[in-house]
Amino acid sequence: MAGFRSLARQVRDPRSDLALRRYSLRKCLERFAPYGHRATWDHLCTRHGIGPEDRSPDPARLMRALDELEAARAVWLGYEAGFAERRRREKHDGLRRPGAFDDWHRRTWGGYGVARCADPAVHPSAPLAVVLRRLIAALESEPGTVCPVCAGDGIHWRQEPEHGPWSGPVCTGCGIVVPQPVLTPGALAKARSAPRRDLASVA
Repeated sequence: MAGFRSLARQVRDPRSDLALRRYSLRKCLERFAPYGHRATWDHLCTRHGIGPEDRSPDPARLMRALDELEAARAVWLGYEAGFAERRRREKHDGLRRPGAFDDWHRRTWGGYGVARCADPAVHPSAPLAVVLRRLIAALESEPGTVCPVCAGDGIHWRQEPEHGPWSGPVCTGCGIVVPQPVLTPGALAKARSAPRRDLASVA
């Protein structure tokens, strides 16, 4: 199975058929898709003017979409390297049992779905790397009361069967499922009691 970097080389290969280059970009999202596969694809298509079903898109647009995805992946991999180093130090010091934050991080290792969007058509409009930097800053700070990506305070609880990946506090502004470790207990309680609101479209 091809890895992210191998697929990225296929996207960049000017000798390849455009349909294959597009397919390779979609396959990259199976390795790294911060909003989930469908929402990340919709985000890239919207930002770079690619028709979601266009089998022969402008190669320059494909390249810009790949550049954005790679920049975001570099941000997340840097964060994960720091996280892994911290866990090594903690284990060396005898702290073996991970906390709630570490449990959340374990489920998002690799960056897939780290800022999962409950609705694939509703996602932050900023570049992926900017969104991830905001999220990482929140993860490395004290818990807050607003969405770490858009600073919106419209957060409601979405419950899915069997605690599915879209369960949890959802921002009605930018559409992400907000990581619970970045919210205070009061903010989480408020989200659970808030009436359900429709997500705003950012398209």
